[in-house]
Amino acid sequence: MSDNVNESSAKGSSNSSAAADNAITVQVQTTPNPSALKFILNRLVKTEGKATFTSPDQCRDIRLAADLFELPGVAQLHFFENFITVTFSDELEPDRVEASVAAVIRSRMPVHNPDFQPAGHKPKPQVELSPELQKIEEIFNRTVRPGLQSDGGDIEVVSLNGHVLTVNYQGACGTCPSSIMGTLDAIRSILSAEFDPDIDVQIAYQ
Repeated sequence: MSDNVNESSAKGSSNSSAAADNAITVQVQTTPNPSALKFILNRLVKTEGKATFTSPDQCRDIRLAADLFELPGVAQLHFFENFITVTFSDELEPDRVEASVAAVIRSRMPVHNPDFQPAGHKPKPQVELSPELQKIEEIFNRTVRPGLQSDGGDIEVVSLNGHVLTVNYQGACGTCPSSIMGTLDAIRSILSAEFDPDIDVQIAYQ
């Protein structure tokens, strides 16, 4: 009798441990953008690359993203590695967004495929970039992107025409006043020192 009890207890303990290992944890981090929150998970939401969505039409086949857009006030989603940055309407308080977003993430992550690719997405291989753009990407990867990504955002190079570089802010950086002002000045300074003294950087408004 005691052997059966002990065996049952051991199985129960093993099942509880397995359930704990599979549990989805979500940590919420504020960003420099008062209208964006960064939700950090204990598993990947995007295996390769990144994805930014500004409307439900862009992600109807991605259940996690589509369901997040159904929440009132959600304006933009940014998926990268193990976090999702959610940008919401200015009139909403972060506390009102935090709980509902975390609940959707926990309920949809078990069926989420982190290998997804956005519709129509065709990443340009690094080898196809011009030497100038490859150099800019290398500089950004080393100096700019780590800080932006830690704040729930990122930057995309759109084009280089002469001395004018056009970029697109993503995630929390997309609507952040500090990105539009201070961060852009810092990027100009870095590129002026490491790439082209006459470089000008502008934002691609979509």
